[in-house]
Amino acid sequence: MTDALGEALHLLRMSGTFYCRNELTEPWGATMPDMADCLWFHVLTSGRCDVEVDGQVISLEPGDVLLVPGGQRHRLFYGEAESPVVTTLPHEFETDNYAILRHGGGGPVTHLVCGAVRFDHPAAKHLINVLPNVLYVRRADDMRATIDLMAAEAQAVRPGGEAVITRLADVLVIQTIRSWLANDPAARTGWLGALQDQQIGQALALIHRDPAQPWTVERLAHQTAMSRSAFAARFTELVGEPAMRYVTRWRMHVAMNRLKDRDSTVSEVARGLGYESEAAFSRAFKRIVGVSPGQARAG
Repeated sequence: MTDALGEALHLLRMSGTFYCRNELTEPWGATMPDMADCLWFHVLTSGRCDVEVDGQVISLEPGDVLLVPGGQRHRLFYGEAESPVVTTLPHEFETDNYAILRHGGGGPVTHLVCGAVRFDHPAAKHLINVLPNVLYVRRADDMRATIDLMAAEAQAVRPGGEAVITRLADVLVIQTIRSWLANDPAARTGWLGALQDQQIGQALALIHRDPAQPWTVERLAHQTAMSRSAFAARFTELVGEPAMRYVTRWRMHVAMNRLKDRDSTVSEVARGLGYESEAAFSRAFKRIVGVSPGQARAG
């Protein structure tokens, strides 16, 4: 049986934009800026922290993990304090993307690990885009060992601390998403639900693995041992759009990613996605994305 959802999780490879180990003394506050195309994560390893996002305030306890998949602006605080944008506060940079922040009013200490990460693969980006605006998991048994390791690293600066914390953070992000997928009914609807359907999930996995194939409804139906009409109806019902429209849109997701590679020409991207001519690819790209491939690359 094809595990299309498992394949999508496998592609959640992150490139860290910013990791920060925080030592915060009450009262304290900091605003996380809007980070387009990024996911913010916060892991409270000790102390107390409130998070205000989208008008909702969530109180974290040690061992809790909170994700902001859309990367939107939000505020972390405890007690009555100003909340300057975190990028304006003085950091001790260990490397270009790893820093230590010490901030606050001198009271009890909170240790918090935060970061903003990006995902490059189109399947990973699509998965992140369908997550809720805030994803919050109380300390779970299957995440406890990872969090305990992170808490130990967050207490003191030690050789290799950056490597340990950044890798543990990446693992925790995936564990948190997996926990939400396993426990929230919303994860069993729409595109996520389709990935977990035995037959439509198999079709999606085939498209994701090799978008350049000359897919047709008939071919996908055959691969999933369904009749053409039954496959077409079920695909549209679960995914929310017809199969061939999804194939084209998925190819454009992949194209957007490949156009970032300045070593690949538009013609090469077109051929790599199964288009016989650059003109045909460009027409499809503009119809789906709204701009030409050249404009997308320049932007």
